[in-house]
Parts: sequence; structure tokens; C-alpha cells
Amino acid sequence: MKKIKLYIIYIFCFILLCGCEQGGTQPSPVTGPRAQEKPKKDIVLDASGKAVPDEKKPESEDTISIPVSEPAEEELPAPIEDTEEPENSFEGYVLGEEDVSENGVYLKSTAEEGVVRIDFAGDINFDDRYANMNTLRNRGNGIEGCIDASLLKRTNSADIFMINNEFPYSKRGTPTPNKKFTFRAKPETVSFLLDQGADIVSLANNHAYDHGPDALLDTFDTLNEAGIPYVGAGHNIDEAEKPVYFIAGGMKIAFVSATQIERSLPPDTKEATETEPGVLRTLEPERFLSVIRKAEDNSDFVIAYVHWGSENVNKYEAAQTELAKAYVEAGADLIIGDHPHVLQGIEYINDTPVFYSLGNYWFSSKTLDNCLVEAVIKDKSIESLQFIPCMQINCSARELPRGSADYERVLNNMREWSTDNVTIDPDGYIKKNT
Repeated sequence: MKKIKLYIIYIFCFILLCGCEQGGTQPSPVTGPRAQEKPKKDIVLDASGKAVPDEKKPESEDTISIPVSEPAEEELPAPIEDTEEPENSFEGYVLGEEDVSENGVYLKSTAEEGVVRIDFAGDINFDDRYANMNTLRNRGNGIEGCIDASLLKRTNSADIFMINNEFPYSKRGTPTPNKKFTFRAKPETVSFLLDQGADIVSLANNHAYDHGPDALLDTFDTLNEAGIPYVGAGHNIDEAEKPVYFIAGGMKIAFVSATQIERSLPPDTKEATETEPGVLRTLEPERFLSVIRKAEDNSDFVIAYVHWGSENVNKYEAAQTELAKAYVEAGADLIIGDHPHVLQGIEYINDTPVFYSLGNYWFSSKTLDNCLVEAVIKDKSIESLQFIPCMQINCSARELPRGSADYERVLNNMREWSTDNVTIDPDGYIKKNT
């Protein structure tokens, strides 16, 4: 009788299970890779039809095992890899530890995404023996007493500001014998660069070596301690040739610099060698052309800052133009010139703008015209280019008010001194005539 009862229970459970499979809700099909199926388990019922717990499942005549297959579990998707930027990445460029700063690569945030605004000025001098620095001390307001607020606002708000550092920072060394003008500034005056927002300086000029190698070495130390990169000079020729790169606005922008000045050999300003400090020269341009080519291969945009030409002459020379053509062919995208102390004209060589001289920015007591140049770089090319008329007067650098007589005079002079393929509009914006 007990066996008959168990048999009836068995039939009842079998019908119940079949009904669930046919009439119940079907699970959605599983797609994709599957995990390995688990072993099948049996449901064990006792005489009353209740399931027996796993730990109490010894088979007897009072129990019935009903085989049940469990559906395979869906395999979980592979974990998504971490997509955070590497620690030393910036604007899409990934830098190894050795590439940052010590290798001439600097990371720079910009005010506007994808855009880099770069301001350029000409020669500056912090030698205390000269009238501009005496005036700064007497006025007692630091650099703000000698460079007007509008210029300081421009250079401090620029993403990158570059200027020519026309002297060494040192208390050591002796003046170059028989050289008419020699400059040297106290190391603490480097703070005046920081007050202007300077991000990089050129040392490729004819006064960086005025007090010999020791003063030049002190200059490197002073600039490094201030966090200001330099180009155009170095502890040896390899360093003097090394470009400085800024990664900014999603671009890698290269700065290179060299000097053509002191064309009578041997020059007072020594060129660096494999073992001695000095500047990088471009009287014979092949070495500097190699530097430009290297920069072009390793960057999105190349800026060549060059010390060249003759002093106090507004008309640039054929030698400058020949060098500029070679720089463009080597890969320069923008050429900025200095040394003549005065403004010189602008020329487009192919699509590369050449500013032959920006003039002395803040250098002496002499009254003369000068400028800032502002280049806006976007998508690896020049989006806009502006000449900003200024003047050195009363030992101060001043931006000229738009529409003033001096403003119009400076713009008209620049139009006269520039080539026919250059247009300068009333706001100083520069375009290439096609």
C-alpha cells in the first residue's frame, strides 16, 4: 500500500512538472558566451511529497529522486579596462618621466580649449647700471612702475609669453675685453620676468656671454630655479641645440633660437662646444637648420626666435631674408626676429610670417617704437596674428592707445617697411595677400 501511494505521488509530480514546462512562462534565450554548466541535481521527495534537504538525502524506499536539469548560467562580460589617462599624459600626448621638463617638454594649460595664445616681445635688460633699472628702483613699484598695466595684463594672461633675455644673471665673471657694451644683472632680478608672466626666454644673443662662462652658467641656474625654460644656449652644444616644447591646447609647440650677430670672426660671444658652455650660432645656418628639422619632426608647430640684422636700421637685410627662406624650408611655421633695437618689417615666405625685428621692449632710456606680437594657434596652424604698437619712453614700455597719432604712425611705418604680400588692418591684425 505504501508503494502504491508513493507511485501515485510520483505520477502527480511528473504531471505537474510537464505542465510547467508547456504552459508556464519561458525564460528569454541567453545569448553570447556561456559559463560551464553546473552539475545536475536531483529533487528528492519523501512519502508526504515534500522535498528532502540536501543533508538528509540518503536513498530509501520511502523517497523518490526526480532528476532536474538546471539552465546554464550566462557568463558575465569581461570587466572594462581602466581608461583613465596615464599619470604623465596631457592633451592627448603621453610622456615618460624622462620627457617632462628635464628633456625640454613642458605641460601648459590654456585659457581656451584647443587654442594657444602666444605673446612675443623683443630685448629686455635688467642691468642696474642702466637708466631703465635706476628708474625702476627710484619709482619703487617694481616692474609695474615701468611696464604699463595693459601690457602686463596681456603678457600675464597669454598662454605663453616669450622674450629675449639680453644679459647674464650673475655676480661672477669679468667683462669681455674691448667690448663696448657689456651687461650683467643680479640673479634676484629674474623675478621681474615672473612679474611679466614670462614662460620662456631666448639666450641666443650677443650679450648672454658678456661676463664669460661662469656668468652664463649662473644664468642657467637662475632661470632653472625660477622655473623659466631657455633656448639658444646651454652647458654644451647638445643643450644649446635642444628645442623647448610646450604641450598646450592639444598641440606640441616647439621653440628654437639662434644668433647671427657678431659676424666678424672670432665672435666675442662663444658658441657652445661639446664640453664648454655658450650660445647657438646661425651665421653659417646648417647647424640651426638641423635643429629646426628635428623640431619639425617632433612637434605640430615650430617657432624660430632669431637674433640677427643690423642695429638701428628699419629696413631688413638680404642676409636676413636668405636665412628666413632656409628656416621656412627646414620647417619653421613662425619666425620672430630681434637685435636691431628698432622695428623692422614683416614678410610672408610661403605661408610663414616673418617678423624681422620687434625692437627693444624695455632696455634703456631711449625713446623708440616697439611692439608685442600675439599669435593665436589652433588646429596646428595660425588662426590670427596681431601686431600691437607700443613705445619705450621715459624708461617705460607702454601700449599705444588705438587711434592715437603714435598708434597710427607706427602701423603706417610697419606697412611701409613690410612686403607687398602683407596686410595690416586698423587693429594690427596681419593677413597674407593672395
